[in-house]
Amino acid sequence: MTTTLLAKRAATGSLLGLALGDALGFPTEFNDIPSILEKCGPWREMELPNPAFVTDDTQMTLALGRALRTAMDRGPLSPEVLARHARAEYVAWSRSPDNNRAPGRTCLVACDLLARERHPWQDASQMGSKGCGANMRVAPLGLVPQLNDEQRAGAAQLQAALTHGHPTALAAADLTAHAVRLLAQGAEPMGLVGQLRSYAYENRGHYHTRWLGDLWQYSQDPSAAHFITRGWDECLDALDRVRQALRAPSPETDPCLATGEGWIAEEAFATGLLCFLLFLDEPVTALRRAACTSGDSDSIACLAGAFAGAYHGPAAWPTEWADRIEYQSDLVSLGALWDA
Repeated sequence: MTTTLLAKRAATGSLLGLALGDALGFPTEFNDIPSILEKCGPWREMELPNPAFVTDDTQMTLALGRALRTAMDRGPLSPEVLARHARAEYVAWSRSPDNNRAPGRTCLVACDLLARERHPWQDASQMGSKGCGANMRVAPLGLVPQLNDEQRAGAAQLQAALTHGHPTALAAADLTAHAVRLLAQGAEPMGLVGQLRSYAYENRGHYHTRWLGDLWQYSQDPSAAHFITRGWDECLDALDRVRQALRAPSPETDPCLATGEGWIAEEAFATGLLCFLLFLDEPVTALRRAACTSGDSDSIACLAGAFAGAYHGPAAWPTEWADRIEYQSDLVSLGALWDA
């Protein structure tokens, strides 16, 4: 990694951006655009709430971050070690008194099943769900510098599959982590959609057996390749919608109309990415646009913030915002670990 990238502090910027987007979108989730404007005023002037509370999106991101830190303390990341620690962290999150931010039902049901330690984690995975809970928390896997491509992709899909077993949830989480990694490494953002499409095509039929085990057999698919291909094809469709939206940018229009409301994984990824790319040099405006959407505003803004922070670093965010975001010390500690 070059001195320039180290100086950028991509991990710290991404984690702070993720949490800031989450907090900005927390009060606007479940609201339509007129209601948001009535509540918050002009969207380009939206202010971070005070206190700046986050949702389960940031809480679960931190849970995954802690699991990664512990799993890598004694050596290279492996499926068995990550599954053990991520499982424990997810269950602990589900039982925490701070888990009072309207968490998704899929995560709660899966975590109850993950708590049954004698059962394989695949028994807990909700095979019909591709909710955005699979990829709202995956950013740490794009920020840990010690991982190779196989580890990053396999781990991104595994952490998603612990709760959301639909192949699109797995593919979208992998794609989100890859996007964060590319931006942290200094990739040219306007070429990002093309790079992500290439990545999706390269991985379209590849099932990570070492990381996922027999998960595909819990579905109705005839083969592992058929299972995972379904997920990548839906992500490719989502990327096509992003590309189409960028051909005729409309910053004042609700991004959800172009790429979806974000309640499911590929739409959350696509709409968060679109918000980032629409306001590439205005990261705070990107967060505000993502928070003023008719869909899953906190998750969309969370992902937009992860992308913008990975690209710009923590300098993207107003100091008065970053200093008072909930879990600030945890976010900065993890970011500093991976930036180092």
